[in-house]
Amino acid sequence: MSFKAGTDDMREATSLVTIDLLLKAGCEVSVYDPVSMDECKRRIGNSVSYCSYMYDVIADADALLVLTEWKQFRVPSWGEVKKLMKKAVIFDGRNLYSPAEVNKNGIEYFCIGR
Repeated sequence: MSFKAGTDDMREATSLVTIDLLLKAGCEVSVYDPVSMDECKRRIGNSVSYCSYMYDVIADADALLVLTEWKQFRVPSWGEVKKLMKKAVIFDGRNLYSPAEVNKNGIEYFCIGR
């Protein structure tokens, strides 16, 4: 959610624009950020579902969008990701992952800007 890992700063956060577009398109959106959840609630209210654990956000999800470079996002359990998601698709806006590693785990992967 935050524009920069390690902060709750959401000024000019890509997540706000992305969430708005997804909601306007009729998507259900769940979010997780280790620090900025309160700030997100202040900015967008209850238009999204807030998750308290990083794997909760992908339960039955069609896709995962990674928009912040938190350390705990860098080495996920790919087995857990594949098991929890309805469709295992990741859009990585921070290029955190190796495409080969993600794909070998049976997850469709799109890295943005690589």
